Amino acid sequence: MRITSYEYNENLLLKWQRDILTEESITAALEEFLSSYNDVLFDKTRIKNFKIYAKGLLGTLDRKSIEPIALEYMGSSGVRTLQNFITRSNFSNDVMLTEYQNKLTTTITSPNGMLSIDGSSFVKKGKNSVGVQRQYCGRLGKVENCQEVVFAAYAGENGYGIVDRELYIPEKWFDEEHEELKNKCGVPKDKCFKTKNEIALEMIDGIFKNGTLNVKWIGGDAAFGCDHKFVDSLPEGASYFLGIPKNEQVFLAAEDSVVTVEAVAKNDSIPWEEVGFPTSKGVRNSDVKIVRVYNCRDAAPNEESWLYIRRFPDGKIRYSMSNALANVAKSELHEAATLRWPIEQCFEECKSNLGMADFEGRSYGGFMRHLLFVMIVHLFATSLRLSLKKTK
Repeated sequence: MRITSYEYNENLLLKWQRDILTEESITAALEEFLSSYNDVLFDKTRIKNFKIYAKGLLGTLDRKSIEPIALEYMGSSGVRTLQNFITRSNFSNDVMLTEYQNKLTTTITSPNGMLSIDGSSFVKKGKNSVGVQRQYCGRLGKVENCQEVVFAAYAGENGYGIVDRELYIPEKWFDEEHEELKNKCGVPKDKCFKTKNEIALEMIDGIFKNGTLNVKWIGGDAAFGCDHKFVDSLPEGASYFLGIPKNEQVFLAAEDSVVTVEAVAKNDSIPWEEVGFPTSKGVRNSDVKIVRVYNCRDAAPNEESWLYIRRFPDGKIRYSMSNALANVAKSELHEAATLRWPIEQCFEECKSNLGMADFEGRSYGGFMRHLLFVMIVHLFATSLRLSLKKTK
């Protein structure tokens, strides 16, 4: 595979096209793609800075934060200019997000689409970056000084991408001791403490009210699936496929005693079924149990649901619960099981290739804008890949 380019991240290019892609053709496509945001930015200088930042995120720099991007494309005199653009320029992030979401919808919406919710950690040094504290960092698998962001992502047969993001601001940041720091970081005055699951619910409600994405499923890991208040507050009529912990309790029949889902997995009277799941490396087989059960609420049987248990070749077992209709085809549940994981692919691509975790500013507005710009260039990568695929 040969790709002629020196300015763009080669890991991205390998995903875009197997044939030759020139630097000039990518730049032309990028210019056209970004031009739809010109009316949001309005000013020629902002438009120029936006294109520079986008190219920097797509490029080969080791650190894709403001200063390295400015030094690479603007020289030392451009550092302050780019800092002001990212952290102080007064164009609307919300209007730009709406434009982005409209482009995302026309690019990847699918009949089988899943809207997934997940959190992602951003390791930080010091105590002055917005929302930072010592907390569990999923990327490192331990407690560390970091920020936590809640993301909503969409996946279907036409691709995947991040729909929205919001910073989790710990409760202590709203006490008197943190008032001055909160103001220095530019946290909006109307912000109040919300749990990650409350933030996720607000995102889901907003996306459903917008109504542009075709959402067949709502997905998430066990941090959301074990929160019964979260599950019971999802939009009416929405089908979910959510992870649950192994100690989640269910009833196999309304008159039976309560059991854990781990006990169901170990119950030999309920057979495993071998299922082939498509992956980037071909079809991989796993053992699956799909059982109709009753949810447990207040130690009593509640609504009927599907318990979906998947045992991977290495012996690891994942448990999920779905409120899909009783007559749903098993193939649809298998499909939902695969659609839960593209959000992790979004994180991997955006952090490894597009500098999502490289922002070094401290302000709320700057961090949110940086994340949005990463989402935009990630969609560009997806759009380019899909358009070239259609051309072929």
